Amino acid sequence: MSPENTDVLLIKGGRVIDPATGFDRIADVLIEGGRIKKIREGGREVVDRKKSRVIDAKGKIITPGLIDMHVHLREPGREDEETIHTGCEAAAAGGFTAVACMPNTYPPIDGPEGVRSIIARSQGADTRVYPIAAITKERSGKELTDMEALLEAGARAFSDDGDPVEDAQIMRCALERAKALGTLIISHAEEKSLSQGGQLNEGKVSTALGLKGIPRIAEDIMVAREIFIAGYVGSRIHIAHVSTAGSVKLIRRAKEEGLEVTCETAPHYFSLTEEEVVPLGTNAKMNPPLRTSEDVKAIKEGLADGTIDVIASDHAPHSEAEKLEQFEKAPFGIIGLETTIGLVFTELIISGVLSLMEVVAKLSLNPARILGIEGGELREGKRADLTIIDPEKWWDVNVEEFRSKSRNSPFNGRTLKGRVAMTIVGGRVIGRSE
Repeated sequence: MSPENTDVLLIKGGRVIDPATGFDRIADVLIEGGRIKKIREGGREVVDRKKSRVIDAKGKIITPGLIDMHVHLREPGREDEETIHTGCEAAAAGGFTAVACMPNTYPPIDGPEGVRSIIARSQGADTRVYPIAAITKERSGKELTDMEALLEAGARAFSDDGDPVEDAQIMRCALERAKALGTLIISHAEEKSLSQGGQLNEGKVSTALGLKGIPRIAEDIMVAREIFIAGYVGSRIHIAHVSTAGSVKLIRRAKEEGLEVTCETAPHYFSLTEEEVVPLGTNAKMNPPLRTSEDVKAIKEGLADGTIDVIASDHAPHSEAEKLEQFEKAPFGIIGLETTIGLVFTELIISGVLSLMEVVAKLSLNPARILGIEGGELREGKRADLTIIDPEKWWDVNVEEFRSKSRNSPFNGRTLKGRVAMTIVGGRVIGRSE
């Protein structure tokens, strides 16, 4: 999808939401030279219409560009599942102006050349791409990468996502090094001795299907370990894809004690339970797995009280052939960039779990601040990365219409409310659903 260039863009009559300042009013937004020039209320003209392209946003919401801090773009190594450019097309279609891509590629992003390659390959893509580099070489959990060199090459944070750092001493060293460099460790919290060989949540569904389960304590124990180590060394820690009530409780307590702990969850963890594995099969197989209704309730409570800082898609594309394998052989993961907004509005806003301001913060401001990148603010002088959302739009999920190369979504055929109308990156109109 080729971006549309425009020198002057006027967005008229939308509800402007800026979580950084609490601004929530009907206003016009003027964009010039890729930055926000003016925001004006009350119908006052901010520019000569004849000299600008005008977008009617009446009845729509204008937010800072959404930022997904947890995606898998599969390049290099699995370009049959996704590429940087197709993943960015999917991101733009879903309202995201920036994504942070995880390093579990083939080969993994564990050296400066890998980071520079991601940045080079992302040039001309529909959204901004921020590489997350590996904590350990080859993501093997045995030897730390050269974090300083990786940061100099353009890495934004570090994670061995897809696998935990099993050795506690290695994680301690990683957190100490990250503290010294002022960077962030993102933890894939999983105690492998408990989860190894597991296929879905350990419980009544796994028992009924005769499949080995992954107990909730496999996540809880590792979350507790990461909190204790981070607290001991005085570093920041970010917990990825939180799925259990136990993890929410642990993180809430850590925050109350003043520790620098942040975390994210994904839409499937507040939208689905383990029961969905029966009708949906491998498209409901992910790691961590779908949990119980009690866990879903706890995730929503954690979102509502601020324990959970970020909503991230954990977009994990897989080929159709792989997902058609028997459940035990099929890979973990689902795509999510193009359904996130619909699920957030349908599951969280309609039900009153979160306000619109809180949702926008968790999808833009908070990930920007956690990663230390520009974005998440909609103010004069700021970069013109914006998302325009139609909050009243009902739509049917159809994976055949997705921009992603993969189709592994458990939400295919579901009716959702709230859809992205337009995505603007640096003042350029990139993605639209209309």
